[in-house]
Amino acid sequence: MLSFRKLNDFVGWGVFFVAFITYALTAEDTASFWDCGEFIAVSYKLMVPHPPGAPFFLLTGRLFSLLAMGDTTQIAYWVNMLSVLSSAFTILFLYWSIVFLAKKIYKTADSELTLAQKIGIIGAGVVGALAYTYSDSFWFSAAEAEVYGMSSFFTAFVVWAMLKWETIEDQAFENKWLLMISYTVGLSMGVHLLNLVTVPALALLFYFKKYKNHDWRGIALALGAGLVIVGIIMVGVIPGLPEIAGKFEILFVNTFGLPFGSGALFFFLAFVGAVVYGIHYSLKEQNVILNTIMLGLAFVLIGYSSYAIVLIRSSYNPPIDENDPENAMSFVSYLKREQYGDRPLLYGKTFASERMGSAVQGAPIYARGKDKYEVVDHKIDVDYDKKVLLPRMYSTSENHIQLYQQWAKMPEGKSPTVVDNIYYMFRYQIGHMYLRYFLWNFAGRDGDDKEAAWLAPNAPSGDDLPEMVKRNKARDNFYMLPLILGLIGLVFQLRRSDKDFAFVGLLFVLLGVAIVVYLNSPPVEPRERDYIYVGSFYAFAIWIGFGVLALVELLEKVFKNGSPILAPVMASVIGLGVPAMMGVKGWDNHNRSGRYHSVDQARNTLRSCAPNAILFTGGDNDTFPLWYVQDVEGFRTDVRVVVLSYFSTDWYINQMKRQVYDSKPLPITFEEPQYRQGTNDYLPFVENKQVGKAVDLKQWLNLVKTANPVLQVELQGGGSTATIPAPFWVLPVDSAGVIKKGIIPKGKEKQVVNNMVIGLMENAGAIYKSDLMILEMLANGNWDRPIYFNNTSANTTNIDVRRYLQVEGLAYRLVPMLIEGDDPQTEEPNPEVMYENLKQYEYRGFDNPDTYHDEEYRKFGANMRSLYILLARHYYVAGNNERAKELLNDCLTKIPDSTIPYDYYIPQIVELYYQLGEDKKATELADIVAKRSKENLEYIKKYNLNNFSYDPLLYRSLSTLQQLVMVYRRAEDRESKKAMIGTLELEDTELKMDSSATPSERQKFFKEKFKEYEEMFANYRGKF
Repeated sequence: MLSFRKLNDFVGWGVFFVAFITYALTAEDTASFWDCGEFIAVSYKLMVPHPPGAPFFLLTGRLFSLLAMGDTTQIAYWVNMLSVLSSAFTILFLYWSIVFLAKKIYKTADSELTLAQKIGIIGAGVVGALAYTYSDSFWFSAAEAEVYGMSSFFTAFVVWAMLKWETIEDQAFENKWLLMISYTVGLSMGVHLLNLVTVPALALLFYFKKYKNHDWRGIALALGAGLVIVGIIMVGVIPGLPEIAGKFEILFVNTFGLPFGSGALFFFLAFVGAVVYGIHYSLKEQNVILNTIMLGLAFVLIGYSSYAIVLIRSSYNPPIDENDPENAMSFVSYLKREQYGDRPLLYGKTFASERMGSAVQGAPIYARGKDKYEVVDHKIDVDYDKKVLLPRMYSTSENHIQLYQQWAKMPEGKSPTVVDNIYYMFRYQIGHMYLRYFLWNFAGRDGDDKEAAWLAPNAPSGDDLPEMVKRNKARDNFYMLPLILGLIGLVFQLRRSDKDFAFVGLLFVLLGVAIVVYLNSPPVEPRERDYIYVGSFYAFAIWIGFGVLALVELLEKVFKNGSPILAPVMASVIGLGVPAMMGVKGWDNHNRSGRYHSVDQARNTLRSCAPNAILFTGGDNDTFPLWYVQDVEGFRTDVRVVVLSYFSTDWYINQMKRQVYDSKPLPITFEEPQYRQGTNDYLPFVENKQVGKAVDLKQWLNLVKTANPVLQVELQGGGSTATIPAPFWVLPVDSAGVIKKGIIPKGKEKQVVNNMVIGLMENAGAIYKSDLMILEMLANGNWDRPIYFNNTSANTTNIDVRRYLQVEGLAYRLVPMLIEGDDPQTEEPNPEVMYENLKQYEYRGFDNPDTYHDEEYRKFGANMRSLYILLARHYYVAGNNERAKELLNDCLTKIPDSTIPYDYYIPQIVELYYQLGEDKKATELADIVAKRSKENLEYIKKYNLNNFSYDPLLYRSLSTLQQLVMVYRRAEDRESKKAMIGTLELEDTELKMDSSATPSERQKFFKEKFKEYEEMFANYRGKF
């Protein structure tokens, strides 16, 4: 018969293969949205990602990319497999950790365990590990090239290693395990800092083993020691050592006149020498504790040394080199994530706080000059009034303030108190941004719309659901069974092993609520953040395993006279039903195979650009997939992608002035001192009435370059900056030369202007360095190189160029010709170019209803419909009805309802079909979306779903009905069925309401709007 150890190993590897096969079968075939495209690209070519980097992940990802055997289209898959393998190993070590903890319940050696006990222990490990395998958040991270799968592996390994260490009696051997743990912690820092949060829990475990008498004082000291270790690593090691090296660097270079790098090298050698001496001294004095501490520090630093790759690779100036951390100064800024700013934690300002006095210059900011480091700027120290403890509501964004007031139930104009901040923390930060995610994983999730709610066991199901809710593959109700089993296990462990419960409970809190408090999230995020808290869900999965042991104890009482193995077998089988249910329900919305639109969207965007173009982008999903297709697949490397948010930094402008692949340097004539950090970062509008309403752009740029006193104003924090003396810039255009270049659409030559008039965006009182660089390129580019914006960047610059943008697909080309009409929001296509581009677009996976497209993919797919509508409308107005019909038909065929459900764009297609005489198609579409919208609204009304988690569904449905009403209203108002082209919004109704409204007020408002739209729709539709 197999020994328990061998049986445990065998079952553990079996669980590993179940997880590995699950994740391998459901992994993304290519680069998914968000950070994955960036991580795959920088892994493949060992470049520098966003701060604070993940060098060990990149090194490992590079090794996995080699498995593609030179096929660049397979590199993304193989880097995704790194997460698959890491996540499967997480499950393996989770299983072994549960087994370790479960064995301690029986306080018996492995050889003395009964068969019943063995079955119960292994059953607990399998159920807990598989429950985590199929948990929503962890499964999501396991299928893509993100750092969270590998970070979870390190967390699981360290917890398992510490439990293993606890069983070792030989002091020399147990110290070796501590050193291995130290090394693992150091390595994990090169992936993600999540692993460090486990240290206080590990310190508690250390205390329980090393000290026989336990009391609250000892526990507090152990936790305090753990927190001190975390603080030393977080402050003293990660940014602290490079920061000290930076001070030596400035001293050696600026004071002693030595070469660049000499100070950092001296500090490195001195620090290594100090550590070596400390180890030698501990050996000489036979001080075991000091020796273990010094060796532990050394192994942490050896693991942390993976960060050297950041400095090494940055010095080679790769295509992606974020923050350019190639010297001590920029490396410290990179590690500290200074570009993201900071948030108050324990004490600080709120949104109602005001400055006390003027801003004061703080510490100097250095940058590398020609032969020494130069002070380019100073940090600004500002003091505020109305500071509070636990400042949770700190952002001064107008939108954020409204949301703070809504979540904290505060009246407008009130200054938030400590109580308000704590209420907001519990209601939003802990309740909405943690407990909601927790319940997604262990109770159920109501679809994949942003802000989706969790599901209770009595949530509507089956025929009670509208069609569109049924079709949402991410709507999975676990009937709280994983939650209940975990809570039973929690109570069981607390009752049977309070010290181990304290260890697991501390992991649960530290990796969950403690991170919530530390991150101090704003009241809205660009995406769901559940992946941050997977460590907490990992700890809860341990309790799910213990739930099996609780069932064993219960069933033993029920079957007193039965076989001893009956209770553990039945408990294990019952327990296995939980992860089995989670796996079956979650498969369709975690299976990413066959999904390619993130990459196709990037390719389609680049296809929209003329050769050697410059393309300005905005958000992550506008940019990272583009990086992937260019840097990995080598697609359209002639196009220079410019990220607007980075374009305000000197390091990024430097990079844009270099040749990259087939893309020539950008036409920027500014020299580095003219755009270095601290110079022209912010240019306010300061009206000079002598100048008038407009200023010549080229003359103004020359004054900015030379820092002419005419434009300069003093800044509060010291120094000065250039200003904008008039609300408009004028750029003379050689109209004949522009027409000769062939960049103007045929028939629109008369729209070319002799002077481009560019103004500030509405409500913009200044421009930033990125806007300045755009103006610089316009002034000096001479229209030799195509300039494009995507939709995000065109609306996020502070200069208004929208009236000069021609839609050529997913990119908007800037040309010196005015669009027709006075509304800057009007979009005008370049018809023939756009038509050819649309014909080339790819939509892989859209033809397969079984392929899962989550909310982000559906949003991008749905937005593509607007391009077909825009061009079809153009051809209809131009009298080319056949081309208009072709485009609408292509739209519905290539982006079908079966994969990208009909949405708020469909009423526009309905109207165009009516205008084109396709009444049957129009009526069918109108009836489909009207029926769905009414079903959705009836569903929300029937079940009183009045929290804002259902707002996306509600607004989509109301908007669709609203637009349909207008389609039929316009049709009725005309003699024929051909309704006029125009806006599809109701002029006399408004969908918004006061954000502070109570749930009952919200429900009343939406019920009234629904009734109004339903009656109007029935009236107009019936007449038509």
